Amino acid sequence: MGAKTADDFRIGRGSPCFIAAEIGINHNGDMDLAERMIREAAMAGVDAVKFQNYRTEDFITDRSLRLTYTSNGQVVAEPQYDLFKRCELRQEDLVRLDRCCKDNGVVFFSTPTSQETLDALLELPVPVLKNGSDYLGHLPLIRAMARSGVCTVLSTGMATLAEMDAAVQAFHGAGGEALVLLHCTSSYPTPPEEVHLRKIPALAAAFECPVGFSDHTAGIAAALGAVALGACMVEKHFTLARHLPGPDHWFSATPDEMRTLVGAVRDLEAALGHSALGPTACEAAGRVAYRLSCAARTALPAGHVLRREDVACLRPGTGLPPAAMDWIVGARLAGPVAQGHLFTREDLR
Repeated sequence: MGAKTADDFRIGRGSPCFIAAEIGINHNGDMDLAERMIREAAMAGVDAVKFQNYRTEDFITDRSLRLTYTSNGQVVAEPQYDLFKRCELRQEDLVRLDRCCKDNGVVFFSTPTSQETLDALLELPVPVLKNGSDYLGHLPLIRAMARSGVCTVLSTGMATLAEMDAAVQAFHGAGGEALVLLHCTSSYPTPPEEVHLRKIPALAAAFECPVGFSDHTAGIAAALGAVALGACMVEKHFTLARHLPGPDHWFSATPDEMRTLVGAVRDLEAALGHSALGPTACEAAGRVAYRLSCAARTALPAGHVLRREDVACLRPGTGLPPAAMDWIVGARLAGPVAQGHLFTREDLR
C-alpha cells in the first residue's frame, strides 16, 4: 500500500511519482526569495516543496568546524555554524512558507532536527515529514516522527543495511505506518557511477515499503531511471539561479530544468503503462492494416488444387493468416480467384 498524506496525496504503488523541489537552505534566510522559489517550483509542476527547519545547535556547537564549498564560481570557506545559523527558519517563517505553498497548490514539508522543531511542523500541520540522511541514526527523532502519525520519509544516504534496518524497526516499533525510504548518495553532485539505481528495487524488496530517490546528480537521467525502476518519489535540489550565494545552488536544478524533469517523468509514467502482454488499443487498427494474409500469387481457376507456389503473403490482414498455409496447400478452390485475392474459408473446399 502507498503511504497516504493528510492532503490526500498518495506516495507509492498506483500513484504518480511524487516530485519534490528541495529548497533546503537555498533561500539563504531571505523569505521573499523563498516565496519566489515556491512559486517557480509550483509553475514547474512539482507536487511539493521541501525546506529544513533545524536549530543549528541541534547538530553543531563547535564553531571551528568549517565548510568549504563552491559559490558563484568561487571557493568559499566559512564556519558551518555561521552558514546554518543565517538560514534557520522561525515558526513565523514556517507559517508564511506553508501559506505560500497552499496558495500555489503544492505540499509544504520540511526536515526537523529535534522534538521542538518537529512540533513546530506538526503545529501547522504538515502532511509529510522528512528525516535527512545525516539523521538516519537519530532513532529518538525517528520514533517521535512515527508517533506523530504523519507520513515520514527516511533518506538512506551513507547508511549501511544494518543502520537502515534499525531506523525502519524504530519507526514501526513506535507505531509508525506510513513510511517511505529514499535511496540517496550523499555526494554533491553525485557522479553517475556512484548513483546505483538498482538499490531502489532492492530496498523495496528488503523493507516492503515505497521507495523513492533523492537525486543529487546533474541532469535528469538518474531521476528518470529511478522512476523506471519503481521510485515512488523524486526529490531534487532547486534554485532560481546557480550564481546565487550558498553551498547548494551550483548543483541545483533551475526552474527550466525542473520543468523539464517533471514533464519527462510524466511522459515516462505514461510510457511505462501496464505489463499485460498482448496488443494495445492503438495497435488494433494496425493488426488489420499491416498484418499479412494468404493470397493468390496469380489468377487461378475453379477446382484448382493449391500448391505452395500458388500462395503469396500480402497485406492487409483480412484474409486467412500465413499460419494457415499448411492446410491451404492441397485444398481445392470453390471458384475462380483473381491475382492478389485474399483467401477466406469460403474459397476452399
